[in-house]
Amino acid sequence: MGNIFTSSIGKKLIMSITGLFLILFLLIHLFANSAYILGPEAFDTIIMIMGSPVVVVMVPVLAAGFVIHILYAGFLTLTNLKARGSKRYAVSHTGRADSWASKNMFVLGIIVLGFLGFHLTHFWAKMQLQDFTGSEAEDVNMLMNLTFGNIWIVVAYAVWFSALWFHLTHGFWSAFQTIGLNNSKWLNRWKLVAYVYATFIFLGFLTIAVTAYLRANGMIAF
Repeated sequence: MGNIFTSSIGKKLIMSITGLFLILFLLIHLFANSAYILGPEAFDTIIMIMGSPVVVVMVPVLAAGFVIHILYAGFLTLTNLKARGSKRYAVSHTGRADSWASKNMFVLGIIVLGFLGFHLTHFWAKMQLQDFTGSEAEDVNMLMNLTFGNIWIVVAYAVWFSALWFHLTHGFWSAFQTIGLNNSKWLNRWKLVAYVYATFIFLGFLTIAVTAYLRANGMIAF
């Protein structure tokens, strides 16, 4: 019996489960951050809610699944490139996974993971980490102004959101293909859902970043 981390079934389970963690993490993160658009008070309120015990436990678990998903995908990609050239672990046929995103999932994953670290230095390190160490966390609305007041940081985040969009458009439906829902009827449905979901995530986060830039530079009122 093969190792669960390298067996065919193990790969499918790990990538599908951690992929679901990524999907849920992004949705929760987006809905929470969307309160910023309603104003500082609304954003402060949602931050307090996010500090509740249930959320404090749930979000790190989902975030860990996010990171494990990307790291394990990288491990599989490197392993399969070494063993079988350019073939991917979840592609059992040709013609259905030949998009640009499917051919560059490893690169997209690196970009997403890299910018995740960049993002954590802007917010998590100055808020949750400060709470964990007994220090005073910085004001979240002020952090939004300081971070997104710089147009180049907004552009960098837009690149991140774009990479995330491409990663999700393939990864979302590929997870269902991997667990066997790969007939033409269901595959087309999951592809549609993937594009709707990825676009919703992309536009949501981009709207928040642009709103923060406009507020920080006095172009719109708080």
